[in-house]
Amino acid sequence: MKIILTLLLLSPCLIAGDLPVVKGLILDLDAQQGVTLEDDNKVAQWENQAAEGSARLFVKQDKGRKIAGSGRPILQNDIVDLNGKSSLVFRQGELVNHDEDAFDSLITGSGFTWLGVVCAHQQRRGLKDVNALFGNLRNGGKYEGLWACLRDDNSLWTSPRNGVTFGRFDKNNPLLLGPALENGRFYVIAGRMAAGQGSVPAELYLNETKPVASAVFPINPEANASKMVIGQERDAINHPGLESFDGEIARLLIYKRPLDEGELSQTIRYLLHTYAIKVDSAAEH
Repeated sequence: MKIILTLLLLSPCLIAGDLPVVKGLILDLDAQQGVTLEDDNKVAQWENQAAEGSARLFVKQDKGRKIAGSGRPILQNDIVDLNGKSSLVFRQGELVNHDEDAFDSLITGSGFTWLGVVCAHQQRRGLKDVNALFGNLRNGGKYEGLWACLRDDNSLWTSPRNGVTFGRFDKNNPLLLGPALENGRFYVIAGRMAAGQGSVPAELYLNETKPVASAVFPINPEANASKMVIGQERDAINHPGLESFDGEIARLLIYKRPLDEGELSQTIRYLLHTYAIKVDSAAEH
């Protein structure tokens, strides 16, 4: 895979400040705000800044761990490559929101758009090619929900799951596979799925509004996802850290609707500008 660097022309309205699109925003985790620390720089909780979101706090999870506090991410401040902003560094850790229902509708008809400012590190051994940035898969059953992950070589992927079949990837659990992320470099990543019933399109994006992957997802209105977890694919108390990603998250946004083309473009450009991220305009697979 080859990444081609180009310049991005920014509108004057995209000077760093408030998000340009807030309608339908149910999650805004910002490493600059709402971070509660303990034991120096260990993150005990991360507070959602979105006004509409019912899921307020993402907290450390000790259940299932042999060493209490070992799953906490670390706050890193004043990152030169991030326009002086902060990130949370995850190493087989997670932060859990214990609201079982806050994100259920994302896969049952509301559609969604999620965006993240992330940096991949070298992945450590766990479940092969499953290193989750976030997810709300249901524990047990057929694991319906939404997750975004990296393969062991840092290839970006996401997959909505509708709970009809169990397979890792099949027509009910389509794989959207993107390029490999360069180790130590920040990107804006995004996923979007249309609203409605029946079969709807889903797309994956990297630094721009041209999809790097797309698929069709069959909506199951009876699907029942679970708790949203940052740094893990679910509330995996049976094997904490095994399917976690190693890397950094500076910002994570989730909208309870698909942003239109203009809104998606504006929000991606806003994040690129705010965090001073270089742009990959094309990828050769």
